[in-house]
Amino acid sequence: MNAIVRVEACHHRYGRVEALAGLSLELSAGGLTGFVGPDGVGKSTLLGLIAGVRAIQVGRVEVFGADIADPLARRRLCYRIAYMPQGLGHNLYATLSVWENAEFFGRLYGFGGDERRRRIERLLAAVGMAPFRDRPAGKLSGGMKQKLGLCCALLHEPELLILDEPTTGVDPLSRRQFWELIDTLRQEWSGLSVLVATAYMEEAARFDRLVAMDAGRVLAIGTAAELLERTGTTDMESAYVALLPPEKRRGHEALMIPPRRNGRGETALEASGLTRRFGDFVAVDGASFRIERGEIFGFLGSNGCGKTTTMKMLTGLLPASAGSASLFGQPVASGNAAMRRRIGFMSQGFSLYTELTVRQNLELHAHIFGLAPSALEARIAELVSLMDLAAHLDAPAESLPLGIRQRLSLAVALVHEPELLILDEPTSGVDPVARDRFWEILAELSREKCVTIFISTHFMNEAARCDRISLMHAGRVLAQGAPADLVREAGAASLEDAFIACLERESVPLVGAAETVPAFAPGGAGTASDANPWFSVRRFQAYVWRETMELARDPIRLAFALIGPMLLMVVMGYGISLDVEHLPYAALDYDRTPESRRYLEHFAHSRYFEEREPLRDDDDLLRRMARGQLNFAVEIPPGFGRDLKAGRPTEVGIHIDGGIPFRANTVQGYVEAVHARFRSDLIDESPRRGGIPPLRVEIRFRYNPDLKSVYALVPGVIAVMLAVIPPILTAVSVVREKETGSITNLYATPSTRLEFLLGKQLPYVVIGLVNALSLIALALWLFGVPVKGDLSALLVGAALTVAGTTGWGLLISAFTRSQIAALFAAFLLSIVPAINFSGFLSPVASQTGAAAVMGYGFPTSWFLTISVGAFTKALGFSELYLNHAVLLVFVLAYLGLSLVLLPAQGR
Repeated sequence: MNAIVRVEACHHRYGRVEALAGLSLELSAGGLTGFVGPDGVGKSTLLGLIAGVRAIQVGRVEVFGADIADPLARRRLCYRIAYMPQGLGHNLYATLSVWENAEFFGRLYGFGGDERRRRIERLLAAVGMAPFRDRPAGKLSGGMKQKLGLCCALLHEPELLILDEPTTGVDPLSRRQFWELIDTLRQEWSGLSVLVATAYMEEAARFDRLVAMDAGRVLAIGTAAELLERTGTTDMESAYVALLPPEKRRGHEALMIPPRRNGRGETALEASGLTRRFGDFVAVDGASFRIERGEIFGFLGSNGCGKTTTMKMLTGLLPASAGSASLFGQPVASGNAAMRRRIGFMSQGFSLYTELTVRQNLELHAHIFGLAPSALEARIAELVSLMDLAAHLDAPAESLPLGIRQRLSLAVALVHEPELLILDEPTSGVDPVARDRFWEILAELSREKCVTIFISTHFMNEAARCDRISLMHAGRVLAQGAPADLVREAGAASLEDAFIACLERESVPLVGAAETVPAFAPGGAGTASDANPWFSVRRFQAYVWRETMELARDPIRLAFALIGPMLLMVVMGYGISLDVEHLPYAALDYDRTPESRRYLEHFAHSRYFEEREPLRDDDDLLRRMARGQLNFAVEIPPGFGRDLKAGRPTEVGIHIDGGIPFRANTVQGYVEAVHARFRSDLIDESPRRGGIPPLRVEIRFRYNPDLKSVYALVPGVIAVMLAVIPPILTAVSVVREKETGSITNLYATPSTRLEFLLGKQLPYVVIGLVNALSLIALALWLFGVPVKGDLSALLVGAALTVAGTTGWGLLISAFTRSQIAALFAAFLLSIVPAINFSGFLSPVASQTGAAAVMGYGFPTSWFLTISVGAFTKALGFSELYLNHAVLLVFVLAYLGLSLVLLPAQGR
């Protein structure tokens, strides 16, 4: 048969970690090919390269005879390949319904309304999701999410289906239903080739051929029977271990856990009716069980079934909504430090300090638990020996292989010698050799040291190693007992079959299971109707539609987007004023003559000053100014009136609070103006000398004759709001796709970066225009600032500004990876130039050097001129067209830079 996939000498690295090491591979068309191996061996990287969602670093990958590195070829191949990424629902959108998710994918592939509807209805019925078409994807179970993801992947009827660990974390029943769907699909689509990555060795038997991988290399290729025969083993996990290089399996022996010798029946941990609610969602529903001292008790269930929540309640990390739990006969309480010392907890993810070495992590936690210095070194040495960590003591935790990291986490959990060890999926993704070594340690702790072990897992072979297990589904405990007893009672062939029997016996709804599976057979409508490789209006509209739907269903984000700018404008408009009026002052008049009182009257009659109780002496002056009761004080010395009448030079002391330099300078100017007015009045009243009349200077202020700062601040605040809020919203919306993994839909579908960016940007441009209109309305009706110029020039400037600042947000999203980073980066990189360098506080023309570059190099300064000009200077297009043109340049420049920096494929 012809090769459908050809991989030649591919190398791929993530920093210092080598994911693929010169891998070469050739796969023929048809059949179900499984890539098996634990996390970190390169399965996902290889499938990502084949699907075109990851950029090739070194090597060559051909799919259907085309070079996947060629952008045009890759875009054409998107219509022949479907890719479903690793993780439950990572290609879905949580706030969209089942139907809307499928609708979005149909739009991306260019199908018209009728054809899109027909395909979605047929596929939803085929995967048993038709009854749940209006349910949000975020409220689906893990199995239902994977079925919906499969439905979305099949909409364009691909020839190659790539599934990256589609059943990881899914309950056994949903896993069985998923594989039944794949089998039905292959029977009805005879030309379909399926590539699957899995960490479940028990799934290997259903694949037509297997590719066993380790350390970025292929260990072996063949059917399950061929690999078992080649290795002389009876199960795939043993076969995989036998295929590993000798240095990796050196010293490994088949794991044997001895029976319990000390089953005295003493209760270590007991839960009764334990319940936890998060709002209306019941995460754990009346869980009850009893664990004996020294027992290995397993919690078996899928991701999201309540295992981790239960464990957190048992450790006191999370309060129970109802029910009770006791540890060694004492109620579990969050503030009981003595009880905490009896528990060792190992979380699901690696939660230690990656920048610290192995030794430093152990020492840190030993100190946290209060180990005596004399006992610390001996305890660490004991743990290092037990966990076989001696070779890694001085290595940073971030550089450790996954199996070693898990042993370090276990050592830290044991550092204070707890009596109860709670382990939350501790071996997830660990290779079989490391997993067996981990279980050897657990067996030794249980059997030799009588440590009670409570472990959660979704691996059936691990559950079979426990003394007793509890089967959990949807927050409820379905059954408890020894694994062999549960299998026997269910009359099942395996523990997985027994789990499914429990689900059926307890009448758990088989959500997502169709009573009769409709045909998957293609409808014959062929390819998509809109296959423009560069820009498709339909794909662009799909992104606009989806972003609008997500935004409309996020009330907090929508409220921030629409109401936030108005609230900030009210706060800034009323709270920030450059008008310095009603300044409190007091007089210390040592002269007390008509001349001194007349001098003080000039201050009292000024609208800028507000007279307070006269000062008694210098100490009173200092005390009241120190308390902030006075902005300045006027001190008139003795003899002021006498010297003034005699024409002798005289002085007046003005004491100004210089704590705030800006206000102090303003006060100084006002005081000098009052003093000058007093002198002017004296000149007017004195006889003219030499026939020269007194010189008067008449000053007129244009545009703002009353010098009210509101006429400058409100137009400026509008410019600042449009510079800050839109980029935050846009940057966060793009980065959220990176965090959730849905950015893969850009890489795996025919979408272009331009369609994606414009589709993400347009809803926030519309929101920005709504903000601009609401802010202008506030300026007119709340602050009473009229638009004296051309309103259309102001609106066009606002539209260009919003397009530019949302483009700035797109640019920021190109180099940020988390929503928190995007939020802070967008805020800081927007508000600093908007307030400090745009002309809001000081004219841009007065700035030099880097300040001038930042002022002219950001859209706000150009729009500020438009805003102030339209509001206060009666300007229009004829005076402001250059600013509009510069804003248009910003729009195009930011969009162009975002296109360059946003990768078309993952790294």
